[in-house]
Amino acid sequence: MNNKKNALVTLSATLLALMSASFVSAAQQAPALTPEEARSIAKEAYVYGFPMVDHYRIQHAFFVDRAGAQYKAPWNTLHSEAQLFTPQDTAIQTPNADTPYSQLGADLRAEPLVLSMPEVEPGRYYAAQFVDAYTHNFAYVGSRTTGNGAGDYLLAGPDWKGPVPKGIKQVLRSETEFAFVFYRTQLFGPQDLEAVRKVQAGFRVRPLSAYLGQPAPTAAPAVAFIQPLSVEEERSSLDFFKILNFLLGYCPTHPSERELMQRFARLNIGAGQHFDPAALRPEIRQAIEAGIGDAWKAQDQLQALAAAGKLTSADLTGDRAALKNNYLYRMRAAMAGIYGNSKEEAVYPVYYQDAGGQRLDGSHAYVLRFAPGQLPPVNAFWSLTMYQLPSRLLVANPLDRYLINSPMLPQLKRDADGGITLYIQHASPGKALESNWLPAPKGPFVIAMRLFWPKAAALDGEWSKPALQVNAAVAGQP
Repeated sequence: MNNKKNALVTLSATLLALMSASFVSAAQQAPALTPEEARSIAKEAYVYGFPMVDHYRIQHAFFVDRAGAQYKAPWNTLHSEAQLFTPQDTAIQTPNADTPYSQLGADLRAEPLVLSMPEVEPGRYYAAQFVDAYTHNFAYVGSRTTGNGAGDYLLAGPDWKGPVPKGIKQVLRSETEFAFVFYRTQLFGPQDLEAVRKVQAGFRVRPLSAYLGQPAPTAAPAVAFIQPLSVEEERSSLDFFKILNFLLGYCPTHPSERELMQRFARLNIGAGQHFDPAALRPEIRQAIEAGIGDAWKAQDQLQALAAAGKLTSADLTGDRAALKNNYLYRMRAAMAGIYGNSKEEAVYPVYYQDAGGQRLDGSHAYVLRFAPGQLPPVNAFWSLTMYQLPSRLLVANPLDRYLINSPMLPQLKRDADGGITLYIQHASPGKALESNWLPAPKGPFVIAMRLFWPKAAALDGEWSKPALQVNAAVAGQP
């Protein structure tokens, strides 16, 4: 017996020695991390992770922080808002103020969810946008894709395997274990809110077991959600990478990103990695901070392209296949307007500057004219929404008007030739023109046009947004 014990001890010691030698050999083969490499990896990882970290900030506010002002509902519970967004709604930048929202935070770890859609009357646009933790738009249900008829759809996580139940129209698969479903229901005006509430009341969400009338599976382990960063902190805090590591733990590595994750691991970034800013050498810490700055410099270059009309929302949003792992574009989309639709669902021509190339500011007055027959070409509807900078939030004004959209056309005054001129300025253009006034803030702003379910002319360049002109009659006046 003692001989056997001695043999086992000897074998264990030999194995430990071999393992230690392997680790030493691997450590010797891996060169020490240089500041230059740390800076490069930090930039790449920050660009990659920014949409995820900012998405988490919003999801935490909506579905985790029960004491917060932006809290909606627990995970896997649908929340609907039959009201319009106002300047007091600050969780999401560039909020859409003409389709009341319903939101679903989906925890898909234990089992799939079944989303039931009601029959929606013809002529009313609605859409459910499915967003994974990367902020890819991986699926749509609604007027454009599945029609306005009723139906049941199964939302599954990356690891679910099972038969598709009878009655399910389509299986929608998320790459990540947590997903977000963003519903939009068209509102025709303030008097239409009750009709929107009826549509929203028809949206239903159930775990697959409840849909089948079966016992629920074992619940997934409770998650210790970490505190998100604020919008300001996201731009510079090194804790950004701690949050990214936490999120990647719920995102199985995509085959196309295995080498990327190996590179990130050099800086202790990745699922299961431990990133500790306090343990960094000063020169490495400075390099990482510089890498974050490099990421924002790259975004400034994209901003210049967007302002010149050379980069549009159609380039920035979509699923993984559409984006082709262009992480800089994905970051731009999240920064400029997170949860923007894929181009087939909506396009967003944005006004950053006037016809003369100057940035928009409330110290000037502007006019935007749609010539006869040149209104935005859509199957659903279009809107034009004002946002102040740098927050990209709605602008408080005496009319409580945050947008002008196609349902308002009967109330807008027509030009003599049948065209429409809109007045975009801080002060009222006068009672006679207030029907066509889109109020602006005193300072810098941006205007987002939305074309829901755009026609081909809006996608192939046959139609383009009209130029925003400085109104010479009041130019330069505060």
